[in-house]
Amino acid sequence: MDGNGRWAQKRFLPRVAGHKQGVEAVRNLIRVAGESGVTCLTVFAFSSENWKRPEEEVTFLMELFFKALREEVEKLHTNGVRFRAVGDISALSADTQTLVRGAESLTQHNDRLTLNVAVNYGGRWDIEQAVQRAAAAGEPTQFANYLSFADQPDPDLFIRTGGERRISNFLLWQLAYTELYFTETLWPDFGETDLKVALDWFADRERRFGKTGEQVRDEAQKAVA
Repeated sequence: MDGNGRWAQKRFLPRVAGHKQGVEAVRNLIRVAGESGVTCLTVFAFSSENWKRPEEEVTFLMELFFKALREEVEKLHTNGVRFRAVGDISALSADTQTLVRGAESLTQHNDRLTLNVAVNYGGRWDIEQAVQRAAAAGEPTQFANYLSFADQPDPDLFIRTGGERRISNFLLWQLAYTELYFTETLWPDFGETDLKVALDWFADRERRFGKTGEQVRDEAQKAVA
Protein backbone atom coordinates (compact mmCIF):
# COMPACT_ATOMS: atom_id res chain seq x y z
CA MET A 1 0.00 0.00 0.00
CA ASP A 2 2.47 2.59 -1.26
CA GLY A 3 2.07 6.31 -1.77
CA ASN A 4 0.48 7.69 1.41
CA GLY A 5 3.23 10.24 1.96
CA ARG A 6 3.31 11.39 -1.65
CA TRP A 7 -0.49 11.68 -1.65
CA ALA A 8 -0.27 14.06 1.30
CA GLN A 9 2.66 16.05 -0.10
CA LYS A 10 0.82 16.65 -3.37
CA ARG A 11 -1.89 18.32 -1.29
CA PHE A 12 0.57 20.27 0.90
CA LEU A 13 -0.46 18.17 3.90
CA PRO A 14 1.72 16.43 6.49
CA ARG A 15 2.59 12.81 5.71
CA VAL A 16 0.37 11.59 8.55
CA ALA A 17 -2.66 12.88 6.65
CA GLY A 18 -1.82 10.42 3.90
CA HIS A 19 -1.65 7.56 6.37
CA LYS A 20 -5.07 8.49 7.75
CA GLN A 21 -6.53 8.50 4.26
CA GLY A 22 -4.79 5.21 3.61
CA VAL A 23 -6.82 3.60 6.40
CA GLU A 24 -10.01 4.68 4.63
CA ALA A 25 -8.72 2.99 1.48
CA VAL A 26 -8.16 -0.22 3.44
CA ARG A 27 -11.73 -0.15 4.76
CA ASN A 28 -13.04 0.22 1.22
CA LEU A 29 -10.72 -2.49 -0.10
CA ILE A 30 -11.96 -5.02 2.46
CA ARG A 31 -15.56 -4.33 1.50
CA VAL A 32 -15.01 -4.50 -2.26
CA ALA A 33 -12.76 -7.57 -2.01
CA GLY A 34 -15.44 -9.43 -0.08
CA GLU A 35 -18.11 -8.44 -2.56
CA SER A 36 -15.85 -9.58 -5.43
CA GLY A 37 -15.47 -13.10 -4.05
CA VAL A 38 -11.96 -12.72 -2.65
CA THR A 39 -11.57 -15.10 0.29
CA CYS A 40 -8.07 -14.17 1.47
CA LEU A 41 -6.64 -10.65 1.54
CA THR A 42 -3.25 -9.58 2.88
CA VAL A 43 -2.24 -5.95 3.41
CA PHE A 44 1.32 -4.87 4.14
CA ALA A 45 0.77 -2.33 6.92
CA PHE A 46 4.25 -1.95 8.43
CA SER A 47 7.44 -3.66 7.34
CA SER A 48 10.39 -4.65 9.51
CA GLU A 49 12.35 -1.95 7.65
CA ASN A 50 9.82 0.81 8.41
CA TRP A 51 11.35 1.26 11.87
CA LYS A 52 14.03 3.28 10.04
CA ARG A 53 11.56 6.07 9.33
CA PRO A 54 11.47 9.24 11.49
CA GLU A 55 10.51 8.42 15.07
CA GLU A 56 7.44 10.65 15.05
CA GLU A 57 6.09 8.93 11.92
CA VAL A 58 6.69 5.46 13.36
CA THR A 59 4.92 6.45 16.57
CA PHE A 60 1.98 7.81 14.59
CA LEU A 61 1.74 4.65 12.48
CA MET A 62 1.71 2.43 15.56
CA GLU A 63 -0.99 4.57 17.18
CA LEU A 64 -2.99 4.58 13.94
CA PHE A 65 -2.82 0.79 13.71
CA PHE A 66 -4.03 0.46 17.31
CA LYS A 67 -6.86 2.95 16.83
CA ALA A 68 -8.02 1.48 13.52
CA LEU A 69 -8.07 -2.08 14.87
CA ARG A 70 -9.90 -1.06 18.04
CA GLU A 71 -12.56 0.73 16.01
CA GLU A 72 -12.94 -1.88 13.27
CA VAL A 73 -12.71 -5.27 14.97
CA GLU A 74 -16.43 -5.49 15.81
CA LYS A 75 -17.34 -4.50 12.24
CA LEU A 76 -15.00 -7.14 10.87
CA HIS A 77 -16.55 -9.74 13.13
CA THR A 78 -20.10 -8.75 12.20
CA ASN A 79 -19.23 -9.08 8.51
CA GLY A 80 -17.69 -12.53 8.86
CA VAL A 81 -14.09 -11.42 8.46
CA ARG A 82 -11.33 -13.35 10.19
CA PHE A 83 -8.51 -11.08 11.34
CA ARG A 84 -4.90 -12.18 11.59
CA ALA A 85 -1.79 -10.16 12.38
CA VAL A 86 1.34 -11.55 10.74
CA GLY A 87 4.84 -10.54 11.73
CA ASP A 88 6.98 -10.13 14.83
CA ILE A 89 4.21 -8.86 17.07
CA SER A 90 6.48 -8.98 20.13
CA ALA A 91 8.00 -5.65 19.07
CA LEU A 92 4.65 -3.87 19.46
CA SER A 93 3.40 -2.29 22.68
CA ALA A 94 1.79 -4.55 25.29
CA ASP A 95 -1.60 -2.89 24.74
CA THR A 96 -1.37 -3.45 20.99
CA GLN A 97 -0.40 -7.09 21.45
CA THR A 98 -3.39 -7.61 23.73
CA LEU A 99 -5.72 -5.94 21.22
CA VAL A 100 -4.32 -8.04 18.36
CA ARG A 101 -4.74 -11.33 20.22
CA GLY A 102 -8.23 -10.37 21.27
CA ALA A 103 -9.22 -9.53 17.69
CA GLU A 104 -7.78 -12.82 16.44
CA SER A 105 -9.64 -14.76 19.11
CA LEU A 106 -12.95 -12.99 18.49
CA THR A 107 -12.88 -13.55 14.72
CA GLN A 108 -11.14 -16.93 14.55
CA HIS A 109 -14.21 -18.87 13.34
CA ASN A 110 -15.28 -16.38 10.65
CA ASP A 111 -14.91 -17.70 7.12
CA ARG A 112 -16.26 -15.13 4.67
CA LEU A 113 -12.88 -13.44 4.26
CA THR A 114 -9.50 -13.86 5.94
CA LEU A 115 -7.78 -10.52 6.45
CA ASN A 116 -4.05 -10.79 7.11
CA VAL A 117 -2.43 -7.59 8.31
CA ALA A 118 1.34 -7.81 7.96
CA VAL A 119 2.83 -5.64 10.71
CA ASN A 120 6.53 -5.64 11.58
CA TYR A 121 6.79 -8.25 8.85
CA GLY A 122 9.56 -8.98 6.37
CA GLY A 123 9.93 -11.83 3.90
CA ARG A 124 13.50 -12.54 4.98
CA TRP A 125 12.47 -12.53 8.65
CA ASP A 126 9.70 -14.98 7.82
CA ILE A 127 12.10 -17.43 6.16
CA GLU A 128 14.71 -17.07 8.91
CA GLN A 129 12.25 -17.68 11.74
CA ALA A 130 10.75 -20.65 9.87
CA VAL A 131 14.18 -22.23 9.43
CA GLN A 132 14.96 -21.74 13.12
CA ARG A 133 11.65 -23.20 14.26
CA ALA A 134 11.96 -26.15 11.88
CA ALA A 135 15.48 -26.88 13.10
CA ALA A 136 14.36 -26.69 16.73
CA ALA A 137 11.58 -29.17 15.93
CA GLY A 138 14.02 -31.52 14.21
CA GLU A 139 12.45 -30.90 10.78
CA PRO A 140 14.97 -28.65 8.99
CA THR A 141 13.90 -29.72 5.50
CA GLN A 142 10.26 -28.92 6.27
CA PHE A 143 10.79 -25.24 7.08
CA ALA A 144 8.04 -24.12 4.68
CA ASN A 145 5.55 -25.62 7.14
CA TYR A 146 6.70 -23.05 9.69
CA LEU A 147 6.24 -19.93 7.56
CA SER A 148 3.72 -17.36 8.73
CA PHE A 149 1.26 -18.26 5.97
CA ALA A 150 1.81 -22.02 5.99
CA ASP A 151 -1.89 -22.68 6.62
CA GLN A 152 -3.03 -20.51 3.71
CA PRO A 153 -2.78 -20.76 -0.08
CA ASP A 154 -0.05 -18.82 -1.84
CA PRO A 155 -1.27 -15.48 -3.20
CA ASP A 156 -2.76 -15.46 -6.69
CA LEU A 157 -2.38 -11.72 -7.21
CA PHE A 158 0.06 -9.17 -5.81
CA ILE A 159 -0.90 -5.49 -6.15
CA ARG A 160 1.52 -2.64 -5.49
CA THR A 161 0.37 0.94 -5.72
CA GLY A 162 2.42 4.12 -6.01
CA GLY A 163 4.42 3.36 -9.15
CA GLU A 164 7.25 1.30 -7.64
CA ARG A 165 8.20 -1.94 -9.42
CA ARG A 166 9.47 -4.16 -6.62
CA ILE A 167 8.08 -6.39 -3.89
CA SER A 168 10.16 -4.84 -1.07
CA ASN A 169 10.76 -7.90 1.10
CA PHE A 170 7.12 -8.98 1.08
CA LEU A 171 6.18 -12.68 1.05
CA LEU A 172 9.43 -13.69 -0.67
CA TRP A 173 8.72 -17.42 -0.52
CA GLN A 174 5.00 -17.24 -1.19
CA LEU A 175 5.14 -15.00 -4.28
CA ALA A 176 7.02 -17.56 -6.41
CA TYR A 177 4.14 -17.98 -8.90
CA THR A 178 2.02 -14.96 -8.04
CA GLU A 179 0.92 -12.56 -10.79
CA LEU A 180 2.51 -9.16 -10.10
CA TYR A 181 0.40 -6.06 -10.81
CA PHE A 182 1.84 -2.56 -10.48
CA THR A 183 -0.11 0.69 -10.73
CA GLU A 184 0.83 4.36 -10.62
CA THR A 185 -2.20 5.10 -8.43
CA LEU A 186 -1.23 6.25 -4.94
CA TRP A 187 -2.69 4.08 -2.21
CA PRO A 188 -5.20 6.60 -0.74
CA ASP A 189 -6.71 6.95 -4.24
CA PHE A 190 -6.94 3.19 -4.84
CA GLY A 191 -10.65 2.46 -4.91
CA GLU A 192 -13.29 0.06 -6.18
CA THR A 193 -12.64 0.73 -9.86
CA ASP A 194 -8.89 0.27 -9.41
CA LEU A 195 -9.35 -3.09 -7.72
CA LYS A 196 -11.73 -4.30 -10.41
CA VAL A 197 -9.24 -3.28 -13.11
CA ALA A 198 -6.58 -5.31 -11.34
CA LEU A 199 -8.89 -8.31 -10.99
CA ASP A 200 -9.84 -8.12 -14.68
CA TRP A 201 -6.13 -7.99 -15.58
CA PHE A 202 -5.55 -11.06 -13.43
CA ALA A 203 -8.45 -12.92 -15.04
CA ASP A 204 -6.77 -12.54 -18.44
CA ARG A 205 -3.49 -14.06 -17.27
CA GLU A 206 -2.61 -17.61 -18.30
CA ARG A 207 -1.06 -19.25 -15.26
CA ARG A 208 1.19 -22.10 -16.37
CA PHE A 209 3.21 -23.06 -13.25
CA GLY A 210 6.01 -24.46 -15.42
CA LYS A 211 3.75 -26.15 -17.97
CA THR A 212 3.23 -25.09 -21.56
CA GLY A 213 0.29 -22.98 -22.60
CA GLU A 214 -1.03 -25.91 -24.62
CA GLN A 215 -1.01 -28.16 -21.56
CA VAL A 216 -2.88 -25.61 -19.47
CA ARG A 217 -5.55 -25.06 -22.10
CA ASP A 218 -5.94 -28.80 -22.68
CA GLU A 219 -6.39 -29.42 -18.96
CA ALA A 220 -8.94 -26.61 -18.76
CA GLN A 221 -10.95 -28.14 -21.62
CA LYS A 222 -10.89 -31.56 -19.99
CA ALA A 223 -12.07 -30.06 -16.69
CA VAL A 224 -15.06 -28.50 -18.43
CA ALA A 225 -15.94 -31.62 -20.42
